[in-house]
Amino acid sequence: MSRRLDPGLVRPADTAVLTMELQRGIVGPESLVPDLGNELRAVGGVDAVRRLLAAARAAGVAVVHATVAHRPGGRPAGANAPILQRAEAMPGNLRIGSVSAQVLAELGPEPGDVTVERHHGVTPFTGTELDATLRGLGVRTIVLVGVSLNMGIPGASVEAVGLGYRVVVPTDAVAGSPAGYAADVLRYSLRHLAWLSTVDEVVAAWT
Repeated sequence: MSRRLDPGLVRPADTAVLTMELQRGIVGPESLVPDLGNELRAVGGVDAVRRLLAAARAAGVAVVHATVAHRPGGRPAGANAPILQRAEAMPGNLRIGSVSAQVLAELGPEPGDVTVERHHGVTPFTGTELDATLRGLGVRTIVLVGVSLNMGIPGASVEAVGLGYRVVVPTDAVAGSPAGYAADVLRYSLRHLAWLSTVDEVVAAWT
């Protein structure tokens, strides 16, 4: 499915690793959708991301965590999709500042990492500072990891390409549910938007 990665595509000076929703309330102990975290761990995705982030930090590659959290109290930001309605029905989950909104401890954030939190919608660029943050870092290529291949990863890829970024997706560092559907998303959709690779290939390009 993947082609040999051109090291020039992921030059440390203009590349960022973007983690997508690798949070306790999504793929961790407080998950809204336990199957998603189970699928990620079944493919070794958490360990793969941890290894990728360690190599990125050592090579001077920017690490950016795209997270989601909801405002406590008051009116919801907009439960205009079924998945957002389900989230609103679980008070406390993924609230701003809550434990469930935190990135998995084994992944960060570490000093030097950047976190961009969104408060509505299902994709990381719309209505957030992510694009301005990446441009400020001089980023041209995004190495996109995390969840989910059901929505977030395809959505982020479409947005990134539309904004002029190149996208690399290490297939062993992303997951969706069920696994067969996730494989089809990679095979039939994402291969047209992103360079499909592996964590080993990306790390080798930096070392």
